[in-house]
Amino acid sequence: MLTIRNVSKTYGRSAGKAVDNLSFEAKTGEIFGFLGPNGAGKTTTIKMTTGVTIFYCNHGSF
Repeated sequence: MLTIRNVSKTYGRSAGKAVDNLSFEAKTGEIFGFLGPNGAGKTTTIKMTTGVTIFYCNHGSF
């Protein structure tokens, strides 16, 4: 199970948040995807959940 609660990521002070207060839960064996336009934070979210990118998180468990 993957549980993410209130995750945010910014790239510098002048830039807006790439991901703002994201929460979701993926149960074992569940298949899901991320859909959205360019710049919506899809790749950033995947990088955060795999540990490639450092992020601010109020609660997360892997």
